Amino acid sequence: MRMSDNQSSHSVRTRGMAMTALFAALSIVFGYIEHLIPFDFGIPGVKLGLANLVIVTMMYTFSKRQTLFVLFVRIFVCAMLFGNIYSLLYSLAGGVLSFGIMCVLKKIKGFSPIGVSIGGGVAHNIGQLAVAIIVLNSPNIALYLPVLLISGGLTGGVIGTCANTIINRLTKADLTS
Repeated sequence: MRMSDNQSSHSVRTRGMAMTALFAALSIVFGYIEHLIPFDFGIPGVKLGLANLVIVTMMYTFSKRQTLFVLFVRIFVCAMLFGNIYSLLYSLAGGVLSFGIMCVLKKIKGFSPIGVSIGGGVAHNIGQLAVAIIVLNSPNIALYLPVLLISGGLTGGVIGTCANTIINRLTKADLTS
């Protein structure tokens, strides 16, 4: 029995929604795992960025709209469960700036998911630093910038390398939107 075009498009939409929900849940779980891991480099804000693995992967396998939806869901849910209003502000600033930079870099020929992720990691730290300067009314916090740029680049490289492997496997298995 052959599916009608309406049934087929409904099936595709349902699959897309299910995959988006799955990636949102995975992103929240990664956020929780990162919350549990005691990374203390002596510099506030330095993290691995596990949840960004989902975002970078989705940028190459799903639509911008789905990816942005997952980003916002993760930021709000993780802030409600593991943080406070300030962590929400820091995450929103870092996440939105990171997403914007990654979208621009992805369009530039020659940037792989690794390069895009590095740009996103650096942008995320810059966004959070800008909010910290405003919230704490202390421009001296900008002195952390060199360390945050290096850490964002390193962690972005690790996340990008992992995302690149996942993207290749999802594409091969035809599990993309």
